[in-house]
Amino acid sequence: MTAAKKYLPHYTVSDYQQWEGDWELWQGIAVSMSPGPFGRHQAAAKRLLILLDNELRRSNCQAEVIHEMDWIVSDDTVVRPDVVVLCDGVPDRYIETTPAVVAEVLSDSTRGRDTTYKRDLYDELGVEVYVLIDPDVQTLEIYRRDTSGNWQGESVTDSVMFSVCSGCELRLTRTALFAP
Repeated sequence: MTAAKKYLPHYTVSDYQQWEGDWELWQGIAVSMSPGPFGRHQAAAKRLLILLDNELRRSNCQAEVIHEMDWIVSDDTVVRPDVVVLCDGVPDRYIETTPAVVAEVLSDSTRGRDTTYKRDLYDELGVEVYVLIDPDVQTLEIYRRDTSGNWQGESVTDSVMFSVCSGCELRLTRTALFAP
């Protein structure tokens, strides 16, 4: 451990709950979520939320799609994914169980976080499907578990099907996601 790390504060969820503004907490380290998302980011997140909700209803799945809700991972880690699919219904306050699907919409300020730290965290926590959307270049990337339980990433050129929540079949298409 370097000398500087030794003197960094180590925050907990109870500290986090007192803060003003938009923050995440990564293994005790406060991470600012500013600036807030811009128009293309919000539009892509909204479209994804609607598409996933429609797919869940079509497949008669009892899961729920939630937008920007805190997920308390541990006593010193809180993240706020852009969109999640929860198999166990809507929590009263925070997400405290691993979502089936986690989606992040990339922006200049979050790209590095979403494609490294958060990707690895979501993999470690057993997320079934991780969706990465880049509204600037209109790309869709998905990570999902193979039959051995390993995460495999793929770029989606047209559409992708995946199963979550004990058999709910969902389909995402790039054209629907990036429709004008």
